[in-house]
Amino acid sequence: MGRNDDITAVIIANGDYPTHLVPLRALEKASFVACCDGGADGYIARGGVPDVIIGDGDSLSEENRLKYAHLIHDVPDQETNDQTKAVRYLMSLGRRVITIVGATGKREDHTIGNISLLIEYMRMGAQVRMLTDYGMFLPCCDSHLFDYSLPGQQVSVFNFTARGLHADGLKYPLSDFISWWQGTLNECTGRRVFVHAEGEYLMFFAHTY
Repeated sequence: MGRNDDITAVIIANGDYPTHLVPLRALEKASFVACCDGGADGYIARGGVPDVIIGDGDSLSEENRLKYAHLIHDVPDQETNDQTKAVRYLMSLGRRVITIVGATGKREDHTIGNISLLIEYMRMGAQVRMLTDYGMFLPCCDSHLFDYSLPGQQVSVFNFTARGLHADGLKYPLSDFISWWQGTLNECTGRRVFVHAEGEYLMFFAHTY
């Protein structure tokens, strides 16, 4: 799933509301918007009306909690977070192509958790990506061709379970590293990156504008 794919559903998490053009455009193109509890406040303040609000509403403003009570879908599961509940809800509707925005910022532990969950969503069968104000996170399994890179574009690779990890089209070689920092601060050398691997890894492509 690349940056030019059609957006079918967008989740607005309860982190910092996006300001960069790329995640904002994804929101504009969305055919379905699911907000994670308080994430709805920012969307509503900018003139949007969510299709569903996932959570118990305790992070919403009192005004929006009352006005949009009919849109609140509370899932009483303490073993996961609202972002995951939103992904599961969308998949229950048959929506598997999902973009997540607003999932970073605020508490760093929540940010790390939200990003790492992308691998879980991929295992569930979702075609998911996360757009931030700085770039795109994309969970991957096995070898993958990325044909939308640009020369000099910054990229990082985070290994989860991958073996035989190497790539064509990156400035620095990859290996089966075990620490996340080891795959950061790489760079695209052209318009195509081919990652060879068996197993799961997470790509990050920095925005180029």
